[in-house]
Amino acid sequence: MTDTFQSIGGLSAVVVTRWAWWQEALKGRFGPIHSEPNQGYFRTRKKDGPWEPVAIWWDEEVGGWLAYRNGRDVPADEIWTWCCRNPITHEAYEKAMAGGGFDDEPQQAAAPVGHNSADADPFEAIKIELAGEKEMAESFLKSEVKTQAQADKAGIWAKRMTDLAKRADNHRVIEKEPHLAASREVDDKWRDPIADAKDFANKLKRHVEPFLISEKRKQEEQQRKAREEAERQRQQAAEAESEEQRVEALQKAEQAEKQAETRNASAGRTGARVSVRVEKVGAVTDYAKAAAALVAMNHKDILTVIDTLAQRAAKAGMPFDGMEVREQERVV
Repeated sequence: MTDTFQSIGGLSAVVVTRWAWWQEALKGRFGPIHSEPNQGYFRTRKKDGPWEPVAIWWDEEVGGWLAYRNGRDVPADEIWTWCCRNPITHEAYEKAMAGGGFDDEPQQAAAPVGHNSADADPFEAIKIELAGEKEMAESFLKSEVKTQAQADKAGIWAKRMTDLAKRADNHRVIEKEPHLAASREVDDKWRDPIADAKDFANKLKRHVEPFLISEKRKQEEQQRKAREEAERQRQQAAEAESEEQRVEALQKAEQAEKQAETRNASAGRTGARVSVRVEKVGAVTDYAKAAAALVAMNHKDILTVIDTLAQRAAKAGMPFDGMEVREQERVV
């Protein structure tokens, strides 16, 4: 009888010992981790996937370690190193196995009917999935985050929504690609004749440019002389001794003024004419003064450029005069 009680006591001690590593891990006190599993409840997940509950135990009948991952048999020695640092309570395991998920994870939106079908429209499927996620997220956003579990849930949810956005963008790229390819083919087809025609149009304009500029200079000289002649005739009209002389001088002045009117040198015909055009071109003579003047004017473009350069300098750790690097806390 005494031996029997001793055997039972020894067996109880072994059972308790097998749970000890997991119980301590729940308190944040992790023991040594080897290839040999320890009994308990844990969770693991694939990259960017949802958490899955894991149970590991010693089976006396089998004489070895057994394990379940989300209700599926898995080798205990293989799953152990993937889940050992994520212990969970027995209650959390049971809840997850019942489909309730984990408290620090947002609930999964219900998958649309037929979402696994090859004929399913990805646009409609993502719209339905997004609507479900938004409905739950909007409800979550109405309450202040007060616990670590809620904070974890927000982080996981943000990642899930980011992944959803990436999937949607991938579908957009795939759907758009045939149209882009067709558009590129049209562009490639017409690119050379368009470029050649524009090139020769510019060459012809540059070729006639010296002649037209020379003609413009001649016309400007003729116009200058005509203005001087008009002024001289008006002076004679003012000094004329008779009305006849005065009228004659005024008529000559008007004719000279018409000749003095600006005429642009041109070539070609109506609808196909090239001419010399005077354009105003800004030439910066002092960049420091020009930049200071634009900043003083609060010029939007120059301020945007300066802000952009300041961001680059801050990231590179190389601030320049007139800026400072500030630390800004953001959740990413």
